[in-house]
Amino acid sequence: MPDLFEKSAINSIRLNNRFVRSATWEGLAAEGGACTSRLIALMQELADGEVGLIISGHAYVSREGQAGPWQLGVYVDELIPGLRKMTDAVHKRSGKIVLQLAHAGCRAAFGLTGRQKIGPCAEVDRDKTLCREMTPDDIRHTVQRFAAGAARGQQSGFDGVQIHAAHGYLLSQFLSPFYNKRTDEYGGSIENRARIVLEVLSAIRSAVGDRFPVLIKINSEDFLDGGFSVEEMLQVAAMLEKAGVDAIELSGGTGDSGKLTPVRPGKIDSEKKEVFYQKAAVRYKANIDVPLILVGGVRSYAVAEQIVKTGLADYVALCRPLIREPHLIKRWQSGDHRPSTCLSDNLCFKPVRAGEGLYCYTAEKLGK
Repeated sequence: MPDLFEKSAINSIRLNNRFVRSATWEGLAAEGGACTSRLIALMQELADGEVGLIISGHAYVSREGQAGPWQLGVYVDELIPGLRKMTDAVHKRSGKIVLQLAHAGCRAAFGLTGRQKIGPCAEVDRDKTLCREMTPDDIRHTVQRFAAGAARGQQSGFDGVQIHAAHGYLLSQFLSPFYNKRTDEYGGSIENRARIVLEVLSAIRSAVGDRFPVLIKINSEDFLDGGFSVEEMLQVAAMLEKAGVDAIELSGGTGDSGKLTPVRPGKIDSEKKEVFYQKAAVRYKANIDVPLILVGGVRSYAVAEQIVKTGLADYVALCRPLIREPHLIKRWQSGDHRPSTCLSDNLCFKPVRAGEGLYCYTAEKLGK
């Protein structure tokens, strides 16, 4: 029976436990996306806290794909030295770190980039084009930008890369019939809507080789009427399995999903409220053999233990609990199995949006 603290592997990555730090916007990069000493210090602390696998915040692969301020970038070679300092710091502490590759699509920040937003379909408001529909040349160029970002990640010493295809960002927009109304080979059927995702995976694999781990994050569903469904997720996961992806992280929701956004509001004060995407995970494990990383609402050791022991998922991913307690995994391994002290109040967004970087605002207010 699998154990939370047994060793395992995802392709060539050897992991000391089954906990994953899910990609989190830290708001600590420099303007232009360069890595900073504060961002490196955060990754050091997570490694010191014995998180099995750290996934970086979403790093934009091209300038027009930037989602927000102080976001990590991987779109030019000049960013490699800073990224190398980050991976060196993690590896010195025996940690493992994967670079998440992202493009915000129609959710990009025009005010920061000054570049036209692009996505699967045009968005127009009051006769003004907010987001331009991507041409076949745009799609080919963007696929190559993901591959180039993966190659930079490999050169920077990352242990692998993760493709961000969730949460209503560009690749998620293509997968979702809510956003994707195209009538060409990139729209319509789920095979067509998944085409760009599979092209990104293929291009990355060609750039980094077979032994370099390539992971992906996708929605279990969009929680939108007419959006990406669990049934479609299973179809896409089967395509990704056939294409040779090394692990899949299941999340859910978009910025348009109301209360069922990727970062849900509301206190998680009982084990029954944990594991947001449990039903989808059950169906995934019944149909797909690719290792599953499950994120969403896990706050207690007992729940994490059951996820792995029952085979609901192969790895447990955490986001907000590791903002409150970067050393949570080390605490749990020591035998202190009290639940995470994270209140899920989402006040950690406040300092990030103010340009102060990621930290637990509630803990600071309480003097902890």
